[in-house]
Amino acid sequence: MSTKLSLANLPQIAETVAVPQYARDDLSAGIVHFGVGNFHRAHQAVYLDDLFNTGADHDWALIGAGVLPSDEAMRKRLEGQDWLSTVVEQDNNRSDARVTGSMIGMMTPNDKPAIVEKLADPTIRIVSLTITEGGYYVNPSTGVFDPTYDAIAADGANPDEPQTVFGLIVAGLKARRDAGTRPFTVMSCDNIPGNGEVARDAVAGLAELSDAELGTWIRENVAFPNAMVDRITPATGDREISIAREDFGIDDAFPVFCEEFRQWVLEDHFPAGRPAFEKAGVTIVEDVAPYERMKIRILNGGHAVIAYPAGLMDIHFVHEAMENELVARFLEKIETEEIIPMVPPVPDTDLRDYFGTIKHRFANPKIGDTVRRLCLDGSNRQPKFILPSTAARLKEGLSVTGLALESALWCRYCYGESESGAEIAPNDPNWERLQAHARRARNEPLAFLEMTDIFGEVGESEAFRTAFEHALSTLWEVGTAETLKRYLSDSL
Repeated sequence: MSTKLSLANLPQIAETVAVPQYARDDLSAGIVHFGVGNFHRAHQAVYLDDLFNTGADHDWALIGAGVLPSDEAMRKRLEGQDWLSTVVEQDNNRSDARVTGSMIGMMTPNDKPAIVEKLADPTIRIVSLTITEGGYYVNPSTGVFDPTYDAIAADGANPDEPQTVFGLIVAGLKARRDAGTRPFTVMSCDNIPGNGEVARDAVAGLAELSDAELGTWIRENVAFPNAMVDRITPATGDREISIAREDFGIDDAFPVFCEEFRQWVLEDHFPAGRPAFEKAGVTIVEDVAPYERMKIRILNGGHAVIAYPAGLMDIHFVHEAMENELVARFLEKIETEEIIPMVPPVPDTDLRDYFGTIKHRFANPKIGDTVRRLCLDGSNRQPKFILPSTAARLKEGLSVTGLALESALWCRYCYGESESGAEIAPNDPNWERLQAHARRARNEPLAFLEMTDIFGEVGESEAFRTAFEHALSTLWEVGTAETLKRYLSDSL
């Protein structure tokens, strides 16, 4: 028998799982968060819940905000359970559930004037973001904010009717500037190198399209701290809803499942103040870059390494990919020989130990993370997670055999058909374009590298082009498994 998640039912739920140890009436909003998805609810919302449970900083509760149709669906689910969330943490040998209460409301696309009004409220001192790597309107090849995106151009032409997250943030900052109110801090929590700087360029760059003076004011007065965030959080489906109900007795419309591990490294740059994040386990540093580079290249890059061979071999779950000897050895070889050697030292961190922890996390059978999720959005993720390692090796004249094979596996995946002949459904916002190039590349391998906005200078390197062409031709000639065997035996 299960109990519907609600404030009224928390005493009953508390008999079996941990619930907030603070009164929700004691909370007031200090943060507006754009992108109330699973990662946010398993990460920032959990850290704040831990902090609030100590009795501290109850004026830093979360108000959610969103601009997508899916945000409206999330609002309805969460509103129906008083903004509470069930978070199920799963390690290899244990599963624990808790209920978090750090969020106290949510605004959605139909509430854009209300969102701007809330952003102008002096009590809001932080605006945080989890809008995915592809949500920052960055040119994949240059890594620079691109104002020619249709949505950005539209907001630049109509700043008083913003439709994007950044348009809303600009409108909120303008209202605060005009009222003489201190600006809020913009805190990106997305997996992007220099995410604070990327967010700054998007906000200020959009403002400059219609008001150069406002853009300058933003660059000079608004803080955009960099951050590194980490927690594997799969999508919620019927499986997760059923486990929450049957194993923990909680009827949650959209529970969050995640691994036990979590990490947040945050630059301490908050002129308008911040919660005492460090009391909840956040690492506060002056420079996030070393941690960020380590995580993005070793963990996110590692995800990409196992994703595409596993997807081509019809492997469904990530832990099943790690159980496949060829995939596991491919990850080990490419990480130890090509990726990790290009990662600069990180304070108080042994990179080999870090990689060992990652392998343990990838192999967690309880998470239920899917290979398809890892394959998602390669056109945005490859330039951030894989190609920087490739570029670093090319710059030093080092071999890129494994990394070129990873890129060739992505191309082969974008062809849209697995080794068994099963259709691979579209899995990228640019799928049609990717598939068109991948299909040409079956006979003309270098056709895939014509996407210069993705591959940039890497795609122009003769060493990379030669390795990529050979890897892709081999994949089509002998298949994924045999190609991996040749790479692992140094005969590719």
